Amino acid sequence: MAKKDITCTVNGKVRTYSVDVRESLSDMLRGQAGLDSIKHGCDVGECGACTVLIDGKPFNSCIYMAIWAEGKEIITLEGLSDTKGALSDIQQAFIDEGAVQCGFCTPGFIMASIPIISSETESSREEIRRQISGNLCRCTGYENIVNAIEKTQKKRIAEKKSK
Repeated sequence: MAKKDITCTVNGKVRTYSVDVRESLSDMLRGQAGLDSIKHGCDVGECGACTVLIDGKPFNSCIYMAIWAEGKEIITLEGLSDTKGALSDIQQAFIDEGAVQCGFCTPGFIMASIPIISSETESSREEIRRQISGNLCRCTGYENIVNAIEKTQKKRIAEKKSK
């Protein structure tokens, strides 16, 4: 197995990992970084359970090679909480709206929603559905997931306008 050292920023901390050149980012994040929010669902980029942000954009980490992470900024669900461990607004909205049932897909949905809730313009419910279409859920029927994303986006936009 050919190994290569890579340095990247994971949840705000610069880290160096020794990775097999064939290793996926999800394997590196779960195995070496100990980040359990990255779920192994399909392992072919179809379900979105392993979604992370790489340089601010959502990616399926199961099909993203770890060596490609060199110099990148990676954010996982663990990186959304504040320094005291308080949940982020989108995490709390998922709880408040009942958007969590078994919870397996939840980290991927939350990470896929970050670009949506960070937008300066309000998305329609149909746009939200389209933007999270790469993530699959077997339990919720998606309605409460869309509610949580929509609620958080509207709250953030209102906060920006009031400043």
